[in-house]
Amino acid sequence: MTQPIPTQSPRHDIPRNWHLIDSTLREGEQFALANFTLEDKITIAKALDAFGVGFIELTTPVASPEARKTCEVIAGLGLNAKVLTHTRATLEDVQVALECGVDGVDVLFGTSSELRQFSHGKDIDAIIEQSSEVIDFVKQRGVNVRFSSEDTFRSDKRDLLRVYAAADAAGADRVGLADTVGVATPSHVRELVADVRAVVSCDIEFHGHNDTGCAIANAFEAVRAGTTHVDTSILGIGERNGITPLGGFLARMYTQNPQHLASCYDLTMLPELDAMIAHMVGLDIPFNNYLTGAFAYNHKAGMHLKAIYLNPGSYEIIPPEAFGVARRMQIGSRLTGKHAIAARANELGLDLASEAIVAVTRAIKAQADDADVALEDIDALLFDVADMAHIHVEANVEAVA
Repeated sequence: MTQPIPTQSPRHDIPRNWHLIDSTLREGEQFALANFTLEDKITIAKALDAFGVGFIELTTPVASPEARKTCEVIAGLGLNAKVLTHTRATLEDVQVALECGVDGVDVLFGTSSELRQFSHGKDIDAIIEQSSEVIDFVKQRGVNVRFSSEDTFRSDKRDLLRVYAAADAAGADRVGLADTVGVATPSHVRELVADVRAVVSCDIEFHGHNDTGCAIANAFEAVRAGTTHVDTSILGIGERNGITPLGGFLARMYTQNPQHLASCYDLTMLPELDAMIAHMVGLDIPFNNYLTGAFAYNHKAGMHLKAIYLNPGSYEIIPPEAFGVARRMQIGSRLTGKHAIAARANELGLDLASEAIVAVTRAIKAQADDADVALEDIDALLFDVADMAHIHVEANVEAVA
């Protein structure tokens, strides 16, 4: 009952040239229960690098002495992934970032009326002037730079397009759209990415929070509209409800072009990544987590069980083995069916008549009205029925003889 990587043609409306920027070590550090040690951060960075992530974003080095040390150490690991750090758009901050030896500096400036009034107090002209100076400063030193507006989706569109066009003209390698409070909808994201693409020639990055449950859908629509880079974190950890989860986004993209995804990432590492972060923050992986949740591939209803035994693709859009997980056939519930019990008998090497299978199924359903019947008890019942059938056959043979 194995299910190979699907060979259907990829969706032609989904661009292939998108990249992951994993922010577990930046956005993820803002999660309420995250308090990673330097050893933890090195472990996370190396694991992400082995997984195949192209960019790893770190907390600004001006946050604390430990944050600066983290930037210096991880930038010096010799990873295949590019190491980025996230800073305010000030010359003082980016100078510190450059001293740490990172591959790229991600600068940001709040552009919504809320942040302009209550965060930094600058108008759009001042934002453009200061950001352009910072972008030029970084580029003059031969380092990749991204400019992102903060709270993009509550900002005036005319202001945004002016700011992005200016950042592009100043030499930014990417401009970032940040759904800082999770207010955006997929259609909103698609429209704004298209509008930004019309005024910039550089790459576009999307960073989406999950306050209203749209982070994955928003990231997907961002890619469809032309975004080249998507921010994720392992298990989606981050400020408040967090951001687009790595596993959830990959699940969404796998359904569009599985071959491309499998060629870029070691997808079977995902359970290891999720378990690593869950352990570090002291939480269990959510039961309904994308791909790696305890019940993500649990099949219980009789019709589902029958179809899965015949063709797993009947009720699985993504084969579990593609991501290093396994399905679970819950055949001991009141919802079980004779096909599931027959399949189990076959797995045990038992050849039972259909009447016997029906009788065992009825017995299991009756017992399961109180609680599921354990697999070992189902097996014992099947063996007992097989033994009785064997004894009955022998008795008939002896009678004939």
